[in-house]
Amino acid sequence: MNRRTLILLIATGLLLIIAVLTRGFGLLDGRNGEDLALYGNVDIREVDMAFRVSGRIATMPVEEGAKVSKGTLLATLDPAPIADKVAAADAAVARAQAALDKALDGSRKQEVEQARQKVAAATALRKKAAEDYARRQPLVDSGAISRAAWDGTKAQFDAANAQLAEAQAVLSLAEEGARKEDISAARAALAQAKAERASAGTSLSDTKLHAAADGTITTRTMEPGAMTAAGQTVMTIAIARPMRVRAYVTEPDLGRVSPGMKVIVKADGITKSYHGTIGYISPRAEFTPKSVETESLRTDLVYRLRIIVDDPDDALRQGQPVTITVPDARPAGN
Repeated sequence: MNRRTLILLIATGLLLIIAVLTRGFGLLDGRNGEDLALYGNVDIREVDMAFRVSGRIATMPVEEGAKVSKGTLLATLDPAPIADKVAAADAAVARAQAALDKALDGSRKQEVEQARQKVAAATALRKKAAEDYARRQPLVDSGAISRAAWDGTKAQFDAANAQLAEAQAVLSLAEEGARKEDISAARAALAQAKAERASAGTSLSDTKLHAAADGTITTRTMEPGAMTAAGQTVMTIAIARPMRVRAYVTEPDLGRVSPGMKVIVKADGITKSYHGTIGYISPRAEFTPKSVETESLRTDLVYRLRIIVDDPDDALRQGQPVTITVPDARPAGN
């Protein structure tokens, strides 16, 4: 091999090395080929768990780092104070039910019979007073009886009429029973008592705190024995599935991607490549977030993408920076 051939081979090798390092002097950049590289982070998705009622924490059977499923019991409150309210509500329901039953049943047979006897007695008194009135009326004008005696007779007659009318009214009420308005009021009182009982029952069930989703306990902010207010965070759960990646695409590359495209997700220090799908592209532009590290940081306008990871595992963690490759991205300029 002569010297000229050797120099030519060395020059060719150097050109190949430079071409690889510079991606074909820029001609093989992802924006000019099919692949497109994006940058982002695994979304941090957390839910703060809290009781809907206040009270003293009795138990907390799970620790930080524990994996939980939706519905797992996380903590309980001392149920005694609310259990007392439930008992009082039960008594109120029973009292309202009894009042309604009484209104619907009307008067007892004995009460109706008693009212009839009073009518009979009042009728007899009225008959006797009417006889005295009829007998003594002619004697007044002749002076056979005094005016005072006549006035007393009239008063007894009027009182007997009033007593008879009262007894007849009492009998009528006893036979007819409660008014429709009273029955409606009794029904409303019973409905209110039942609603208050349901509310007390809900509060009692709320003394148990259950996981709202599958995930991992990341923080445990309180301990048994502590008093907690309604809505105060007791534990925080990091939601594991579905795992989402938040990435950004520059404005010139926006036309190269669309929802439904398949992507490859890689994270530093993990040899495995994950597969995902572009699920959402924001319709609004924003400036490049500082947390997104690209090969050349800049403040160009970008659009946010949401990528759903199809095959996540425990090695891929929330907040982790990732690189996304879109193998089927449209060619630049299309």
